[in-house]
Amino acid sequence: MEICMKAIYDEIYRNLLGKIERGEYPYQTYIPSEANLIKEYSCSHNTLRKAIALLTQQGALQPVHGKGVRVIYQKRPRALFELGGIETFQEASKRNQLDTETRVLKFERIVADKDLARYTGFDEGDELLYVVRVRVVGGKASILDCNYFRASLVPGLTPDIAQFSIYDYIEKTLNMQIATSKRTVTVERVTREDQDYLDLDGADYLAVVTGQTFNFQGEMFEFTQSKHRPDYFSFFTVARREI
Repeated sequence: MEICMKAIYDEIYRNLLGKIERGEYPYQTYIPSEANLIKEYSCSHNTLRKAIALLTQQGALQPVHGKGVRVIYQKRPRALFELGGIETFQEASKRNQLDTETRVLKFERIVADKDLARYTGFDEGDELLYVVRVRVVGGKASILDCNYFRASLVPGLTPDIAQFSIYDYIEKTLNMQIATSKRTVTVERVTREDQDYLDLDGADYLAVVTGQTFNFQGEMFEFTQSKHRPDYFSFFTVARREI
């Protein structure tokens, strides 16, 4: 039931976001009333409010007491990868209409030792899948992803799946809900490994995103370090002041 509800409000969220981005609901106007939207989408109050809450969190909508829900989304230049949501590489590529490719460099089954456990947050002795991939954008190797997945939570994961979308496999085949990602962003000097794997075009530094990802049961199933060329990365967040 919970997965079904998520699928419904996710569909409503994506539909509303599309209308906002296309300008069907222009900046500073109000979206249709809750009653009209419930009728349009044939959904419950709770489901609609979840979709609107998500759009509010992402800075697309702003509820105004006594008036309705106002559009505050404004179109802006977007980089391939933006920090501020949980978006797959394939989703970002589709959004930007880019020609992309994923190359799997490593796919190994390992056991977390003391140092790796301390680095990733997994428990010592956990069986992990270590996956290293290069993301190619417009013919240029632009992103280096190093992922550790808890093997027991991603049964059946293969290099062929890793070449496309691991998250798509997790959500649609394993029916695991991806809930939360905690990330740290740093700027780091290019290493010899980066030079070997990436087309840097003279870049001396990379944007490095390190993160832990949790499912709806609160279990950490992934630790990742993702290195990005600066021209394919931007940081965007929405902050709300508590009243």
